[in-house]
Amino acid sequence: FLMSSLFTVAEVALARLGLAQAVDADLDVVIGGLGLGYTAQTALNDPRIHSLVVVEALGEVIGWHQRALLPDTAELVSDPRVRLQRGDFFAMADSNVGFDPEAPGRRFHAVLLDIDHTPRHVLHPSHCAFYTPAGLGKLVGHLHPGGVFALWSDDPPDPDFEAVLAEVFGRSEASVVRFPNPLTGGYSTNTVYVAS
Repeated sequence: FLMSSLFTVAEVALARLGLAQAVDADLDVVIGGLGLGYTAQTALNDPRIHSLVVVEALGEVIGWHQRALLPDTAELVSDPRVRLQRGDFFAMADSNVGFDPEAPGRRFHAVLLDIDHTPRHVLHPSHCAFYTPAGLGKLVGHLHPGGVFALWSDDPPDPDFEAVLAEVFGRSEASVVRFPNPLTGGYSTNTVYVAS
């Protein structure tokens, strides 16, 4: 089980909250994790978006979009601002090349990340290093001055991770996103961290 279209409020909030902190008039943005495309689609609604590189590890997921299997986000592949880039987001973040193999060392105004469940509950052990001061410090090297990093998490705000963000970034905050859950008949929450 990878993802669900039942719960998209937090994916939308990731783009909105992250880009709300971006200060530039024209934005070059990276999204880590394509999924069903809701974060990318929401980002494109911001008129400042100049380019959007979406890094996705699974070719099959990119294929869903290329084959127009997802009607809610079908226009992603035809938008000239968008490039779907197959790759390992975490390896790219740790490299000097960065997120755009066609322009090594290119910097971005914002990086929005939705891959792991939380900074502690990762999909692969190799991702753990990213959520440390050293790992996030490497990410800062791929951002323009004043750039924004935003992260989706399935858990409530984590004080330990908030401390890591505060060590690396000048400003950071955690927002709890609440949404109705039709499976439980109640509400669920996710967290969006935004740092700049």
